Amino acid sequence: MAFKALLCTGFAAAAQAVSFTVQNEGGNATSPYAYGFMFEDINNSGDGGVYAELVQNRAFQGSDIFPSSLDYWHPMGGAAVSLQNLTNPVTYNLPTSMQVERSNVSGSTIGFYNDGFWGYPAVAAWDYKGTFWVEGDMTGCITVALKGNFSNTTYASVPVEVASTSGAWTQYNYTFKPTMDAPNSNNTLQFTFPASALNGPVNFNFLSLFPPTYNDRENGLRVDLMDAMADLKPSLFRAPGGNNVEGNRSPYWWNWTTTLGPVENRQSFPGAWGYENTNGLGLIEYMLWAQDIGMEPLLAIWSGMWLNADLVTPTHLGPYVQSALDELEFLTGGANTTWGAYRESLGYGPFEVNFVEVGNEDSLIGNGAESYRDYRFEMFYDAISTAYPNITIITSFYDVDPATGEPPHGATGDYHEYAVPLQMSSQFTRFDNYSDAHPLLIGEYAVVSYDIPGFDAPVWYTGAPRAHVPFWYGSVAEAIFLLGAERNSQKVLSAMYAPAFMNWNKWQWNPDLIQFDAYPGNTVLSTTYEVLKLLSNTRITENLPTTSNDFDPAYWVAGRSDKTGSHIVKAVVYNSTSAVPFHVDFEGVGAGAAGALTYLTAPMNSSNTVGNNVVQTVRQNVTASRSGKFSFELPEYSVAVFEVQGHQAGRGYGYSSPEKRAGWKGWKQWGKRSVKKSLNQWGQA
Repeated sequence: MAFKALLCTGFAAAAQAVSFTVQNEGGNATSPYAYGFMFEDINNSGDGGVYAELVQNRAFQGSDIFPSSLDYWHPMGGAAVSLQNLTNPVTYNLPTSMQVERSNVSGSTIGFYNDGFWGYPAVAAWDYKGTFWVEGDMTGCITVALKGNFSNTTYASVPVEVASTSGAWTQYNYTFKPTMDAPNSNNTLQFTFPASALNGPVNFNFLSLFPPTYNDRENGLRVDLMDAMADLKPSLFRAPGGNNVEGNRSPYWWNWTTTLGPVENRQSFPGAWGYENTNGLGLIEYMLWAQDIGMEPLLAIWSGMWLNADLVTPTHLGPYVQSALDELEFLTGGANTTWGAYRESLGYGPFEVNFVEVGNEDSLIGNGAESYRDYRFEMFYDAISTAYPNITIITSFYDVDPATGEPPHGATGDYHEYAVPLQMSSQFTRFDNYSDAHPLLIGEYAVVSYDIPGFDAPVWYTGAPRAHVPFWYGSVAEAIFLLGAERNSQKVLSAMYAPAFMNWNKWQWNPDLIQFDAYPGNTVLSTTYEVLKLLSNTRITENLPTTSNDFDPAYWVAGRSDKTGSHIVKAVVYNSTSAVPFHVDFEGVGAGAAGALTYLTAPMNSSNTVGNNVVQTVRQNVTASRSGKFSFELPEYSVAVFEVQGHQAGRGYGYSSPEKRAGWKGWKQWGKRSVKKSLNQWGQA
């Protein structure tokens, strides 16, 4: 990468010893949702990514933005293929099919094949499930095979007997299992049959193939990507985006009603990132995703503005407000409600929704901020808060009210930050002065480029090149930003790195947390992923003050966990001249206590690549001195968690439940619904 050799431009700080005491009182309860996950259908991360469908362009869906095409489909053996719009389509929402005819037949066998999402994985341990629909006069055997694109090796094959007629569609299902692993994803899915099987033109549609899915969900999600996400232990899930929820222009917006029911009945959607979404990944799939990972959903709803800056006027916004209410009724309503009954008919009970965000980055386009504060947010807020008073409503940017610089009605504001390391690392105290009355969601953040001499602003605004993937000192700078949020987590709801996923073969935004392609062995968990995994897997439930706040080059946050009874310090060393000694004393932790130190380090400008994780994990046991003080050392550009569990705290252990301390009150007051429920459960632990 072009900027691998660039170093950060700030002056390195002298590496003086850090010494502080973590006090036993005077803290505050933290957000149960401190580490979240934001999903944006970008970089083919929905279709071709987390959504496990392997066939690209499976149903020839399109719009006037991205017209239907035969992309990724190819004829074989002299067959001719074309798009057709029959008077009797397979379903109303799949009007276009692929017609196959005999033409210049060079042998007895003809057919067609699909490229997949830049290849197909062939894994011997996997059971694949496929389906396709046929219309036309055809009698014979279709062989469906997963074959090497260059080697012509057959990894899996199954015959499917077909007897179809003109004017009617017939569905055929099949399963197969590869006989061996393919060394890569340079494979295609082939459909071949005797030329004599066709008695005139024959149409095909909804040709689908699924590998095993996460939790064995039908129409489900890719296992390795979901495993990676689950290992982060995120608590809050913002979906369906992002720009994708906004839509490119009228009349397109993320209409949740078109994403429900059988996948062959779903209408596609021209997404915001250069391709048509199948909507196989729909509203129910998002809710099951959150449920399977153990996250609470933060539902993003359309706010009446498109990405081309067109707006819905106040007199025409009402139906879209009602759509948001209907969506909440669909998700949370009982079987005695109209939309709740429909959800029940699909086989699902009610879901819990406690957070709703109105729009996405409405301040960045045209007069979006003005119209948002004048009428759009108010109309949604009034309707939702009246019907669902316990739902926390989130604005799509923070300073909605120009007079106060805060959201109206005590709403939570959404803060997005894309920056270079120099800027990101300087924001440790960014949230110290934010109002407790207006909690904050960090809905998107990332370091997007290496530091460049002369630039101390987010360089992506200046047109400078972006980093292709996260890099170590940028990930450490992000950790400083995160600890700054965590030390203020009585008023910061959650922090969500964005975007989450990037397909190596087609991407519109970089860098991203996880990179992947069709071959599971090529999935890369970035340096930022490693940092998030460390910080998120050890949760502080009560922040505590420390006797020293002399930060730079070391930064830290300290507290306790009611889940494990642990005393915890999370620390970062950044841009120092050498390793930094730490001397930490916890009030209530005595002599003989045993602590566990885990820290991550890597070469400063390095990035994780396929098969090579540059991040080194170091674990050390640290024993307290006679005075109860712990001493350890962290190298430059490192991220660390130091934990003393309750049963190892030695003499003087004095931890009590967090609801007995005043710090709990702030989150109890903010904590409508599940937040309050979670905190009430603390007192029972």
